[in-house]
Amino acid sequence: MGQHNKKTMTIDATDQAAGGGLLNRRFFLTSTLLTSAALASAKSAFGQEMVGQGQEDWTLYPGSDALEYGELSRFEVGRVKKLVGEVSGGRTATSAGRTPHHNLMGTITPSGLHFEVTHHGIPDIDPDRHKVVIHGMVKNPLKFDINALENYPTVTREYFMECSGNSRICYEDKPTKQHLDMTHGLVSGSQWTGVLLSTLLDECGISKDAKWIIAEGADSGSLSRSIPIDKALKDTMIAIYQNGERLRPGQGYPMRVLNPGFEGNTSVKWVRSLYVTDKPVMSRFETSKYTDKLYDGNALQFSLELDVKSVITRPSNAMSLAKHGLYEVTGLAWSGRGKIARVEVSADGGKTWAEAAIEGPVNSIMLTRFRIPWMWNGTPAILQSRAIDEFGRVQPTRKELISARGNKAFYHFHAIHSWGVDAKGGIEHVYA
Repeated sequence: MGQHNKKTMTIDATDQAAGGGLLNRRFFLTSTLLTSAALASAKSAFGQEMVGQGQEDWTLYPGSDALEYGELSRFEVGRVKKLVGEVSGGRTATSAGRTPHHNLMGTITPSGLHFEVTHHGIPDIDPDRHKVVIHGMVKNPLKFDINALENYPTVTREYFMECSGNSRICYEDKPTKQHLDMTHGLVSGSQWTGVLLSTLLDECGISKDAKWIIAEGADSGSLSRSIPIDKALKDTMIAIYQNGERLRPGQGYPMRVLNPGFEGNTSVKWVRSLYVTDKPVMSRFETSKYTDKLYDGNALQFSLELDVKSVITRPSNAMSLAKHGLYEVTGLAWSGRGKIARVEVSADGGKTWAEAAIEGPVNSIMLTRFRIPWMWNGTPAILQSRAIDEFGRVQPTRKELISARGNKAFYHFHAIHSWGVDAKGGIEHVYA
């Protein structure tokens, strides 16, 4: 049997980046630590000498046939969305499927795990009978079906989408014991393909007095939201594909509005009407809902742009630390205005911070993955991440956010999130 000389892991003062055991973000590349890749190579060499002995069952028989549409391995069936419904008047008024970020890596959310929020259920729409009409303050009202849209010049871009109610549970007085999907599961990132709304509006010829576009969906409640005309002309898209395939029903099949960087409810699904006008519609989804209550009794309305935000996805309270040693702290950061410029991580509750490595490419208005090595020695720790976008907006502490908005708020919680690690490796959500 071949010999493998185990390298010694040495950490000196130059490796330390902040308190609590956070190491320089380049530590994995520059240290003499015996990496998992080296271990894998050693195991591979060992296995080659034992060919034919102790073979696993799946190496002895032909596997299953290819499928028309791929499915999860049977060993991964538990990695699914968290489904939550809110009942009103004896029926489910709102339902949500939350993305399990603690089970994912990268920045693209698989289409089947992209979060969903529906207020009136998911309609079963025949694409051959569905059209979107652009009308109102335009010279030439026009209708477009899916086939017509596919014949227009399309664009493909990566954007995150976030419900403004994401993390709202963190406004409560006590931290929740629920997992990450319940605190941050209403944000996802995808590659979207569609036609820029500005292309269609140009063909219709909008009035110079137009200020808003009222987007209405084909669901049973005709969900409607008002979109500022400047946004519509800048980067709003009528999306028809997600991650390379046509939209799924829960994502607005056969077509939806996509407003990059705006709260998710404005990206109206199953869109059937785009009404150009000089004032907002003032629907219930922008009056009684999706307004921000403040501590003084007033409320912010049309606070559409999403704030800079981040969260550590691993380690999280869906796991525990089995032993002392080196761990990778990783998570996601995003901003509704542009690119993430920097992410900092703390292991001592915000007393000291270290800059994390950012995994590129970094796209505007898209999830950005960060990572940093952490040497846990068994002492209690509080893990936090803090994002800064390209315009200098800094993710606030929970205390700062509550001080500015009060605790009666419901939407747009974007404060720093904290994971408390105890001496036994248990992890829970804490306020710090």
